[in-house]
Amino acid sequence: MEPHDFIVEDIQGDYAFLKQTDSESTSPFQVAMALLPPETDIGTKLRGFMGMFEVIE
Repeated sequence: MEPHDFIVEDIQGDYAFLKQTDSESTSPFQVAMALLPPETDIGTKLRGFMGMFEVIE
């Protein structure tokens, strides 16, 4: 497995909807906000690897 880059497209309650930016996949997927860094908001760019996420610039 390798890390992937995402952008937060929407937040609905306790869930964020992420779109993978380093792939041709167009469907966002749902992730619990508890798994994301506290500063996560709509438009935040993230790098994820094996269920762990970090904010990237």
